[in-house]
Amino acid sequence: MKRYGKYIKPYLYAFILGPVMMVTEVLGEVLLPAFMADIINIGAANHDVGYIVQKGLIMIATAFVMMVGGVLGAWFSAKASLSFGADLRRDVFAKIQTFSFANIDQFSTGSLVTRLTNDITQVQNVLMMALRMMLRAPGMLIGAIIMAFVMNRQLALIFLVILPVMVVAITTVIRIAFPRFNVMQVKLDALNTNIQEVLNSVRVIKSFVREEYQEEQFKKANRDLKESGLRAFKVVIFQMPLMMFFMNLTTLLVVWFGGNQILGGIMQVGDLIAFTTYVTQVLMSLMMLAMVLLMSSRAIASARRINEVLDTQVELTDEQAGQPQAVVKRGRIEFKDVSFRYYKNSEEKVLDGINLTVEPGQTVGIIGSTGCGKTTLVSMIPRLYDVDAGEVLVDGINVKDYSLRHLREGVGMVLQKNVLFSGTILENLQWGDENASEEEIFAAARDAQADPFVKNLTDGYHTELGQGGVNVSGGQKQRLCIARALLKKPKILILDDSTSAVDTATESRIREAFSTTLKETTKLIIAQRITSVIEADQIVVLDEGKVVGLGGHRELMDSCSAYREIYDSQMKEEVLA
Repeated sequence: MKRYGKYIKPYLYAFILGPVMMVTEVLGEVLLPAFMADIINIGAANHDVGYIVQKGLIMIATAFVMMVGGVLGAWFSAKASLSFGADLRRDVFAKIQTFSFANIDQFSTGSLVTRLTNDITQVQNVLMMALRMMLRAPGMLIGAIIMAFVMNRQLALIFLVILPVMVVAITTVIRIAFPRFNVMQVKLDALNTNIQEVLNSVRVIKSFVREEYQEEQFKKANRDLKESGLRAFKVVIFQMPLMMFFMNLTTLLVVWFGGNQILGGIMQVGDLIAFTTYVTQVLMSLMMLAMVLLMSSRAIASARRINEVLDTQVELTDEQAGQPQAVVKRGRIEFKDVSFRYYKNSEEKVLDGINLTVEPGQTVGIIGSTGCGKTTLVSMIPRLYDVDAGEVLVDGINVKDYSLRHLREGVGMVLQKNVLFSGTILENLQWGDENASEEEIFAAARDAQADPFVKNLTDGYHTELGQGGVNVSGGQKQRLCIARALLKKPKILILDDSTSAVDTATESRIREAFSTTLKETTKLIIAQRITSVIEADQIVVLDEGKVVGLGGHRELMDSCSAYREIYDSQMKEEVLA
């Protein structure tokens, strides 16, 4: 509860006023049956119309006060719970934004979406119900029992028999329901993950004609969620008939014994009607409490899942930064005996003993077979991952000593998977520099060879892009991502196979632009095509996480068999083509 206290404090007045306002409903519900009994026992029995009118007006005034209190109670409860949920969702989202790649790997994207939406909504909803029922249900229960004992102590003893049985039944239902709700949330994770994967990969699915397979996968996930939901709600469904059974049984006993008392002259008819109402109120209050507790069991499962996100230890932070005010000024990069594993308990190293120095303004090509660690290597520079051993220096400072913000501001990166966001082309390019002038944006687009095709679009730079840039080609997307990185004016620019979808002539013009506009920027180019790096100042050849070749093209042709094999195979393919 300490964790959630900060979400309650700003809206404390609403958390207090919500339940307090609901007390007016409780008072009215407890008093109205007594007023009705007086009307029957005194007004109707004595044919006193004035008394009946007087009590009737009091009942109307009481009902009006109940209505006002109920509306205000519902409003404050809604304000408190919705504000609580919004602030909690904001902090969970902010925590996810601090996650490293390794942290994100712990959760599926679908699971994180479920926790941000469904799980927080569950907590929010049970909080709203609890605020409305917190004082109302116990108040009605206690008030109705007191009034019942005051009215007829002997008849009220029925409660002492029925209530313990009901409490045991409710407790049993909740104990069974709790683990089932937890399973249901896990199945909902799986369904959301499946949906997201299908929507993100719809083009691949269609190109491989795998719609039927994906439909089967979805059916399975959907069926699992349905079955787990039914298992959980079977308990909930069973609760209502059980409660109604006790209510009807209690009412029957009260009418039977109360009727006998009326026949014996011990009890009046109005009192029996009022007493029956109190029986209903006692049992209804128990039903409300049971529903809150049952929903709470699901909300507790959701709260635990939310806490898993909030309690996750973020691996990459600024806490140990030795020089948090430092900024990247020159772009000199040095790897000193760097090793890395994706899984800490694994013996297999993705990178092993990397030693490499890149001087400011140099263009360095990185080449090697698929899975040899090229992307992982450059990911160490902006600290998307941290090394297991050794150190990475930028301008002579260990990257761990920079603040993440300053370090990443100095590094521009065009990733293997090019990502564009919903919005216009102009808005996407402004991610590089939100204060860039239109001329600067156009210049960056020209250098990235994006300007010609953008101008041919009907709305030019104001063309709306679909989610992920689905309405532009792969090559166009790559060029827009390069332009976005250029606008950042970084001291270090990393291009991770970012020209694979453009033709060689366009790629050549992009490299030519780099040599003029990015003369002082250190450029690291990961490529599959050897022609993309052949003119680099130095080329790094990786194989199984180790540097097996380092130097210029001619030097590597003489000294590195791995490089020579790549060159020969690609040149042979070009000749055959």
